Amino acid sequence: MTQCRTFSSALAVRFIMGLFEAAVTPGLTLMTGFWYTRQEIPLRQCIWYSALGWGGIVGSYMSFGIGKLPVGFSPPRWELLFYILGAATCLWAAVIFFVLPDSPSTAFFLTKPERIIAIKRVAANQTGIKNKSFNIRQGLVALKDPKAILIFISVFAAAIPNGVVNSFSTIIIQDMGFSTTKTTELKSVGDAILIVALVIGGTITLNIPNSRLLTSTAANVLCTVAAACMAYLPREKTWARLACFWLVNTQSVGFTISLVTISSNMAGYTHRAMANALVFTAYCWGNFAGPFVVKPSEAPEYKGATIGLLVGYAIKTGCHLGLYAYMFLVNRHRDSHYGPADKARSDEAGMQDRTEFENKDFRYVL
Repeated sequence: MTQCRTFSSALAVRFIMGLFEAAVTPGLTLMTGFWYTRQEIPLRQCIWYSALGWGGIVGSYMSFGIGKLPVGFSPPRWELLFYILGAATCLWAAVIFFVLPDSPSTAFFLTKPERIIAIKRVAANQTGIKNKSFNIRQGLVALKDPKAILIFISVFAAAIPNGVVNSFSTIIIQDMGFSTTKTTELKSVGDAILIVALVIGGTITLNIPNSRLLTSTAANVLCTVAAACMAYLPREKTWARLACFWLVNTQSVGFTISLVTISSNMAGYTHRAMANALVFTAYCWGNFAGPFVVKPSEAPEYKGATIGLLVGYAIKTGCHLGLYAYMFLVNRHRDSHYGPADKARSDEAGMQDRTEFENKDFRYVL
């Protein structure tokens, strides 16, 4: 990227960067399901996803510090940031490649009996373990799975305002009347709120059964109200609007719970992998579309962007409520038609890489 000198070369390299980056979060989502039980997954997933907040804080201060270097400093300041972060990323990639196992069955730090125990632990998830062959039938199931469709719509709708907030956060804060020198600190507070919200959300879902989608709905309502207040509070209410801008970050709780639904409530490895692909396709398209709702002609209110935020978060809230209703009704239908779930039989079906639609003893975790 540092060697690009034309728009076309920068666009090509940025495409390649995105291509490789696209594997990270879906891969982590799948791997979380290999190692942890259905009860443990939400908190673990919230913890690793909170790294976005930590990265935002560290990255902001790195950029601020590098920005203080003399104008004639060589290499240019933007290139220096890429060199530092690129080198750190490559170094960590090597660590991950040699240290992080694919699954419990290949974990070098576990003895053979411990590997068996680790596999039996996740067998209770009823979702199966890693399968290296692509099952076309399961791939087609993912395309018509109501859960995958609802999550796809919710992620796309929420990613549009996410694209606005991420791309224009500096402009938004400065438009509220805060100086450029304060922007880094004020953005860092938002990232800190993201971290706290994820940890609280993950802790709630760990300790309160069937609270996942209710927790995500509460976070969705909070970020929707915050977006509305940020847009429609009087402009002189600077600090109140800034606090609402910070609270918009709670939308990450809902997004992470969406990923948890894939890890915990979708059985069959190809089914989960395809659902992951659909969700992150929606995420990319939403972030791509987000900046286009911000029109310079609407400055400084940016009414179109404001409406985009409200509509996106409202759709996301509705989808999560729909997801809750769907899984609740399916659980009740199966209990009434097939009787109580046979846990041992369901675990066995999961290890045979059968989907939740084939396994009538499967029950969704809400």
